[in-house]
Amino acid sequence: MNIPVKQWECLSKDEQERFLRRSETDISLVSDAVEKIVSTVRKKKDAALKEYTKTFDHVDMEGLGINVSEKEFVEAETMLSPRVKEALDYSMENVRAFHLRQKPEGMTFSEVRRGIFAGERATPVDSAGLYVPRGRGSFPSMLYMLAIPAGIAEVPRIVVATPPNPDGTVDPACLYAARKCGVHEVYRIGGAQAVAALAYGTESVPRVEKIIGPGSMYVAAAQRIVSPATDTGLPAGPSESIILADEHAAPRLVALDLLIEAEHGSDSSALLITPSKQLAEDVSRIVPVMTEELPEPRKTFVVDVFNGYGGIIVTRDNETAAELVNDFAPEHLQIQTSDPFRTLSLIRNAGEILLGSNTPFSAANYSTGPNAVLPTGGKAKTCSPVSVRDFIKYSSVVYLTPEGYNSVKGPVTTLADYEGFITHGNAFTHRV
Repeated sequence: MNIPVKQWECLSKDEQERFLRRSETDISLVSDAVEKIVSTVRKKKDAALKEYTKTFDHVDMEGLGINVSEKEFVEAETMLSPRVKEALDYSMENVRAFHLRQKPEGMTFSEVRRGIFAGERATPVDSAGLYVPRGRGSFPSMLYMLAIPAGIAEVPRIVVATPPNPDGTVDPACLYAARKCGVHEVYRIGGAQAVAALAYGTESVPRVEKIIGPGSMYVAAAQRIVSPATDTGLPAGPSESIILADEHAAPRLVALDLLIEAEHGSDSSALLITPSKQLAEDVSRIVPVMTEELPEPRKTFVVDVFNGYGGIIVTRDNETAAELVNDFAPEHLQIQTSDPFRTLSLIRNAGEILLGSNTPFSAANYSTGPNAVLPTGGKAKTCSPVSVRDFIKYSSVVYLTPEGYNSVKGPVTTLADYEGFITHGNAFTHRV
């Protein structure tokens, strides 16, 4: 395996764009197939879910409920080792502590001008569907990253959709985390068909007001298709990461961290951007050696990534490297420079920013507290990580005293007359 190393300033504009492409841009290639899946689920409902689960997950749903039973939750907890449960509890405690600070006051109210009171009232969305992928591994971490902020927001109905294991069961760590986080329902369905079921409802899966969670390009395409029917929230597609490092970084540590997001799947992207040609050459030699030691399918995933959406870019200086990061707006960014806090001041666009060689992507993926469900596809330019705010909506609240009424009467009638809205003004001029 060869790791492509490119000198940024020597590339043509087309080559630069091609080198920075990501699988997110290929979602359109699967849109037609996903459109058919969504349409079939809308028409055939549970029957379509069972059919697609058999086709894509190779699980016969006959004799299995789409909804996970209470018995399965109990069995899941007994199956897990104490060590795994302790790791989950530790991580969930950190995530909960971080997100509790995001919970808004129930209502704020203040006097804007004498007699005019205005504020905001925060209430949770009525229901939330959390999509937890499974195709390339089990992701209890994704479950608690989504369920904890939804629980803190006090969403009345929190449901999870996740693909089943080959034997039809649901990952026991996911069920353990779901129970600990107060999830109300878990469905053993995945892929585009799960998104369609959550958006439109079936006999077994009542629809939800919001769907959120990462997934493959098929899941991302489905979320786009159903967006007129339900809020699909944060765009979280295939994993992507950038390491910004300088000549002070240790090549072995950079190589270790570069592989982290690459092993998520063949459609992930993983880039090292550095002003140090020596670091680039060293890392390009180390990564193939480390890759050879990986078991399948992780080895194939990593090889595919560096043949497709991965590589090393050498820039003229740190400032150029930082601007390149801002243009890409990665999901995950790690900074390994001599002064990571100074480099941080150059960064505007990234889903998460991890500082220093002691903070690998995996630390934040599981246990440091901030949410690991992050915007992908360049949406970090305008979007933020999942938070309690994703499950909260705000209503403006206004109250006028008689003095406040008299204060706004003149400006309102003047502007209503200017804009030609007769009844707007009549509400004041004709009021007794």
